[in-house]
This record gives sequence, structure tokens and C-alpha cells, in this order.
Amino acid sequence: MSDFDPNRRQLLKASTVAVGGVAVVSQLAPQAEAAVPKATAPTAPTTMSIRLKVNGIERQLNVDPRTTLLDALRDRLHLTGSKKGCDQGQCGACTVLIDGRRTTSCLTLAVMQEGHEVTTIEGLGTPNNLHPLQAAFIKHDGFQCGFCTPGQICSAVGMLDEMRAGAPSHVTGDLNAKVQASPLEFRERMSGNICRCGAYSNIQEAIAEVAGVKA
Repeated sequence: MSDFDPNRRQLLKASTVAVGGVAVVSQLAPQAEAAVPKATAPTAPTTMSIRLKVNGIERQLNVDPRTTLLDALRDRLHLTGSKKGCDQGQCGACTVLIDGRRTTSCLTLAVMQEGHEVTTIEGLGTPNNLHPLQAAFIKHDGFQCGFCTPGQICSAVGMLDEMRAGAPSHVTGDLNAKVQASPLEFRERMSGNICRCGAYSNIQEAIAEVAGVKA
């Protein structure tokens, strides 16, 4: 009878396989390392030179092409009337006018607005010569904390121009008839501008006065 222990035979086999595996891995390691691409050093962001016309004044800026119009207005041109609320285009606090049309400036890039007319709350009026909507907001106390007010006013200016041009809304009854100013139309068209203080009734009264209708 052999005195060789079966368990010992299994141990020797396992050791042989393990040693062979280490040898194979050692041979493949340089190849695997060569197959992994080397990490490249990060490069500095590229800037672009753009000319923005804001509130009637042309300004030359060097900006990262990823810069939003809102950040360019606030951080580069120091026009801080446009507020950064949600930064996702949902609250309307950053609303400005681009070629007369209301736009959430956090959702458009500054480089896209070259050649366009940008109007912020600072460009609508001055303390001594208020825009009619600015005066109406003051008269009807259409604000509390005031954070959303610049966006509300810019949006209202654009909204009234849309109605004068005959653009219908979701609640317009007859698409073939002239759009009639009404509180229902105002509420629908201004629904993208949120007032967390809840001054909606006063905002509606201010808009209605400028539009010449009863709130």
C-alpha cells in the first residue's frame, strides 16, 4: 500500500496551478498595462471673445463658451437685477428680453446672443423714468421680498407684446379672433414666473392696469 496521502497529492496539484497562474499573470501584466490609455493632463478652458448688446450698450467679453447669459450678466457685466433662482428655467426669476421676447437667461448661453438685443430690468427704466409696468408694480404693491420682481416685470413686458401681436395661449378660446386681454390670459401667460411670497393678486392688478382692463 502506498504511503502517499491523497490530501497531499491535491495540495501539490493546487500549488502547481497557483504557481503557473502567477507566471501567466506576470507575462500578461506589461501588455495589460500598455493597453490602458495614459491619462492626459487637464487643459485650461478655452475662452471666446463675444460682443453682447445689453440695454443698448455693446460690451466686449472673453467668456468660457459654457457660460450662461445669466452668469455673464451678473458676474461679468454686474447687472444683478436678473436673479438666479432655480438655475433650471422653472422659476422665471432670471427672465430677460432678447429681441423683445422673454427668455429665461439661465437656459441660454452668452455666446448664442451675439448679434441680439438683450434687455434686463435695468434697461427698462430708471428711478426717474420708470417703465409703466415698474410704476404699476410699485402702485399695486406687486412684490414682497422683491426677489422675483425683475423677472416678473420683464416677463409681463414680453407677455403684453405677445398679446398685441396676436399670439394665442392655452386658454385662448378662438384662435381666429383677436386675443382679448383678461385676467385668465394673464394668469396663464405668467404661470412660468413664480412668486414664493404669493403676491399674485397684486401682480395681476398691476398688469391689468397697464393693459387697460379690469383685474
